[in-house]
Amino acid sequence: MGYLLGLKEYLSDGYNYSIFQQALDSADMWALHLHGNRVVQAKIVEDLTYDVKLALDNKKTEELSKIQIKCLYPVNLMEPIKAMLTMNEQVQAMEIEPIVKPQDRYVIKNKSLFPLMKQQQNVVLTLLEGEVLHGIVIGFSRYDLMFLVQGIPIVILRHSIYDLQDSNGRSFRKSFQQEHRDWEKSELFCE
Repeated sequence: MGYLLGLKEYLSDGYNYSIFQQALDSADMWALHLHGNRVVQAKIVEDLTYDVKLALDNKKTEELSKIQIKCLYPVNLMEPIKAMLTMNEQVQAMEIEPIVKPQDRYVIKNKSLFPLMKQQQNVVLTLLEGEVLHGIVIGFSRYDLMFLVQGIPIVILRHSIYDLQDSNGRSFRKSFQQEHRDWEKSELFCE
């Protein structure tokens, strides 16, 4: 049974990190893409276990389940990121709702993410409602992954991912990788 060189150390350093805590500490305005194709601009004012409390532009507060959030980034990046989002109409037509049970989600394993991040491989990320981004994985935690799109960072919540593929269309979903085990082909893999 082999392992990926550096993965264990990477996970021990920041695997439980939460972007919501960073957003709370920053007191900055964030753009949050929510299910139902809603985008809000808000400050995170409280980071609860399964919810976040937001202060919206109009000073109104709203408590929101984290499962409703697909991605977030500082509000000043809103226009460039909106311009980079495309749609996969087939996935959009599936009308996938947020998936509450972790065992039912479209999982991308840490073993797949780590080599992609280290090798800075270009990938295509598709969210549950069909949004598509092209870029590289620059970091990940238990809850999210940092994705760099044309030099602009965006945080993707892992529960909102439908698929992650390389430029040839090869999937990194757990259901595919359980059999194909691409992480074993990485130069980081040790037996």
